[in-house]
Amino acid sequence: MNHPHDSDEPATPTGGGLVRVRLDLGYDGTALHGWARQPAQRTVQGELELALSTVLRHDVDLTVAGRTDAGVHATGQVAHLDLPAGLWESARGRLLRRLRGVLAPDVVVTSARAVPADFDARFAALRRHYVYRLTDADSGPSPLRRVDVVGWPRQLDTSLMQQAAGPLLGQHDFAAYCRRREGATTIRTLLVLDVRRVDDDEGGPQRVEVRAGADAFCHSMVRSLVGALLAVGEGRRAPDWPASLLTRTSRADDVPVAPAAGLTLVRVDYPADDELADRALVTRARRDAPAAGHSGCC
Repeated sequence: MNHPHDSDEPATPTGGGLVRVRLDLGYDGTALHGWARQPAQRTVQGELELALSTVLRHDVDLTVAGRTDAGVHATGQVAHLDLPAGLWESARGRLLRRLRGVLAPDVVVTSARAVPADFDARFAALRRHYVYRLTDADSGPSPLRRVDVVGWPRQLDTSLMQQAAGPLLGQHDFAAYCRRREGATTIRTLLVLDVRRVDDDEGGPQRVEVRAGADAFCHSMVRSLVGALLAVGEGRRAPDWPASLLTRTSRADDVPVAPAAGLTLVRVDYPADDELADRALVTRARRDAPAAGHSGCC
């Protein structure tokens, strides 16, 4: 990939203040070391910021809705950046096509649009939604879904898994399901935790999907919840075991963490434009309080 200043197109003269731009994007996390930029590692943020800087000939800094871990995918990730108004006006009509030309095929920007200045991809988010996909079919996943569907070696009772999921809904301290981050709260409001079997549209093996939605997730929370439900589905744990862990105040070592490859961030919800500022204020206040949390991953 070229250095930002190697472009043969001069940057458009800037002026007229800044425009906040929302990016909707997706990525295959298989070969990526998560969202956050890291030295000498391919990450989504690193790849995307370099591509944007190359195309725009302007340094950029992205804010993301949720920082996904290494190997985790996204089809509904959201980020924002601020650009000089003149630069945005000159670039917006062809930005997606130009980004496609410099990004590796495992990262794609599907939409770029101006949004109100109060929009904040991280702090204005209401809910984040993930889907974990696996199959317990003897054949394993379809070749065309091998990237985002995990082949599970044992049969699963999804009715028991759904039974175990119900008591986890609501606001709880999910410390047992989170990797410890110094000073970060593990209290979350889990709005959706649903287990279902899904037929493949193209005749492949049936999948098991675990859908999770919350105001935010702490580090490793979704994959730990899935791991606990899988233990129930295999018959190794009783259906009341996952909820019993909510009394713990630290990470439960007996909770398995499901493989990253099955997890995909599919949607981030935001309020109406006239409610963005209030939502960001509420979220910032909660994050900045003692033992503040963070809207990371999965």
